[in-house]
Amino acid sequence: MSAPPDLRALRHVKAARRGAASTAQAAPREQRQADTLAAQGPHEAAAYRVQLLLRVNSPLHIAILDDEVEITLLLANYLQSHGYRVTQVHDGRSLMALMSADPPALVLLDLGLPGEDGLSIAHQLREHWHCGLVIVTGRGDAVDKIVGLEVGADDYVTKPFDLRELLARVKAVLRRTAPGEAPVQAAAGAPQSKLRFAGWELNTAARRLTDPQGQEVALTGGEFDLLCAFARHPGRVLSRDFLLEHTRGREAGPFDRTIDVQVGRLRKKLEADAQSPQTIKSVRGAGYILVPPVTAA
Repeated sequence: MSAPPDLRALRHVKAARRGAASTAQAAPREQRQADTLAAQGPHEAAAYRVQLLLRVNSPLHIAILDDEVEITLLLANYLQSHGYRVTQVHDGRSLMALMSADPPALVLLDLGLPGEDGLSIAHQLREHWHCGLVIVTGRGDAVDKIVGLEVGADDYVTKPFDLRELLARVKAVLRRTAPGEAPVQAAAGAPQSKLRFAGWELNTAARRLTDPQGQEVALTGGEFDLLCAFARHPGRVLSRDFLLEHTRGREAGPFDRTIDVQVGRLRKKLEADAQSPQTIKSVRGAGYILVPPVTAA
């Protein structure tokens, strides 16, 4: 006979706590081992660091930043059960230390941190690291969502949420942003993996954008996917529903401004004057269009 729902939930929490405790104990052990080898000599210490970093077959690493321990335990337990390696942190300083020591492929970030600015933390992540970023917060106001997307979040999930939906969103962001998660066609060297327009070069296999001067321009995962959608359909008016379906795998809601926000961010990087765009133009009541012709490199 199956256990009552409340008992099953309690068992999940206890299991998550045991996993969190073992993770917390593992880090000091690794540090002690590194210190011991450092005392023996630089070559031994360097070899140990390489051994730690070369986790070829390890699962993707996800970091959760939330001040509520119960929430991080719940999320960690759920994500670990789906094959991810999870680190729980509860303040911005701990997250920044983790980013330097063991950078995750994706960060789940709560904005409502006591005494800290979650948006500032998101900005730091975007400025210094390349990783997926999903904001998971109780702030459901449209303005908060727009600001969160503008600072570079790949997705925005409002509490309370369904764990299955969150997992689906995490997987979608990782497909766009995690190393080795590029589309199979691009990885296989499919034709037209390099596209050119107005002097810009978009490398879909390497997920890299180069400006007319040959300088690489940093894009978030969502921005890159959006630009790919435009580059693969040049001269065609693309609706918001079409763009959301091709970049996020979902349809737009009546007040969903995700695409508008990302187009605005793309224009700031592509246009000489983002207020008078010539590359990505708006078509009133219909959507957006990439104006320059696109050719294969």
